[in-house]
Order: sequence, then C-alpha cells, then structure tokens
Amino acid sequence: MRFLITAGPTREPIDPVRFLSNRSSGRMGYALAEAALGAGHEAVLISGPADLPAPDGARFIAVETARQMFDAVASHITGCQIAIFAAAVADYRPVAVAEQKIKKTGARLTLELERTEDILGSVRPKFGFSGFLVGFAAESENLVANAQEKLVRKQCDLVIANDISQPGIGFDSLENAVTLCLPGGRTRVLPRQPKTDLARAIIEEILHPAPQ
Repeated sequence: MRFLITAGPTREPIDPVRFLSNRSSGRMGYALAEAALGAGHEAVLISGPADLPAPDGARFIAVETARQMFDAVASHITGCQIAIFAAAVADYRPVAVAEQKIKKTGARLTLELERTEDILGSVRPKFGFSGFLVGFAAESENLVANAQEKLVRKQCDLVIANDISQPGIGFDSLENAVTLCLPGGRTRVLPRQPKTDLARAIIEEILHPAPQ
C-alpha cells in the first residue's frame, strides 16, 4: 500500500526575514514514514521545514507554507490508500507580506491574519480521498472530546490525540504519549514511549485494528 504522510511545521512569512510558525520538530511524521516503509509499504512524505534527514526510500516533498502543503497533498494523494496528517499546519497567516524588512518604529505592531487552507478537512470533499484517513489533534484541554469531535467533523477513521499540556513529551521531544480516538467513541491509550515506537504501534493499529 501507499501512505501519504505530512510532517513538521509550516512557516507563514511576515516579511523577508520573519515568519509565523510553531514548535513542531517533524519527528512524529518522519517516524511514521519510516514505520510504514519498515512494514513493507510505500511512503510519500510531505514535510514543512524540519532539521531531519528524509527517510530512505520515501518519496520526499519539501514545502514551507500551508498553501504549499495543501497543493502538494492535492497533487500526491491520488493513488494512496492511507493518509496520515501529522503536520502542525499554521491556522493563520498574515494577509499581507511586507516586501522589505519591517523596521522597529513604534511600541506596538499589529498584524492582520487570515485563515489558512483546511488541508485535513479538504481530503474527503475536495480531493475525493476514499482511503483510511488519520488526523492528529494537539490539545491543551478536553483532549478526547475535542479529538472525537474532530474525527467526525473531518470524516477521519482515526484521530491521534496529543496532550500538549504534559511537560517533557510532544513538541521538541523524542517521546510522546497519545490517545487513539476511533469511531463510536472508542479510545486506546498508547503510554509514553519513543516516537519511533509510537509510530510502529500506530501503523500496526491502522493495518491491523484491535478487535472492538
């Protein structure tokens, strides 16, 4: 089977030297691509800026902005049977990007922002994807409730909920702990462990779901 996996942050430019972004390292998405390849499958990895080597054997597409990631997913999702959206895509971007570096002139600076493309929400209705769809939910409160709502709203088969309020895991860490949120309100906790081990467990869940 062929997996499409997104990873890393996006960068939304403000001017030639500044951008809006987040703390995503890309490690989870890269580990998922490696796990899919290790299980004998193909992987298309679409990644925002990440200081990580591309997994051997993956078809690697580097992007920077949310719009570029949207376009890359639209171009490469055809022919994939499983799509995992692990990237931490910016929700907003500046309406206008300054052509020159913005100078420090006053005590305050106001930026007008607009919503970025809803990549995960476009997979079913716009891209026509009918395969197994996996989303991620990074939450600081109401972890399972928010993830289950996202699963329904985005028409996912699985949402992986990540509690970002827990210190020492998640962003900027080699380890994480997640809750697998499945249709019908079912959940399964994967305890704290290296992201490489989590990735293998997630791929196993996708390929061989646990009995209900």
